[in-house]
Amino acid sequence: VQLQASGGGLVQAGGSLRLSCTASAGIFNLMGWYRQAPGKQRELVARVESSGNTVYVNSVKGRFTISRDNAKNTVNLQMNSLKSEDTAVYFCNARDRFGVDFWGQGTEVTVSS
Repeated sequence: VQLQASGGGLVQAGGSLRLSCTASAGIFNLMGWYRQAPGKQRELVARVESSGNTVYVNSVKGRFTISRDNAKNTVNLQMNSLKSEDTAVYFCNARDRFGVDFWGQGTEVTVSS
């Protein structure tokens, strides 16, 4: 299984970016996005269950929206009102019904103030 992420880049504070990730195969209970800023631990940003239920870290609530297309094995993260503290490498994650995690290669998001 390979996860291919895209959509990162450089944006000014207040701007928007959309991240996308497609899994090459598999059926996943959870799909989501994590991020890791320099010198910090990787943290969950948002995840979505196959049922559509979502979870967000408090710092992005109201600004980010996660969605998935089960038929296409795709998960997207719409990021609005970006802040400098959102700067990080973002990793796509997918977890199958056995609890096995798969990771994308990471895409860099830089927000300039």
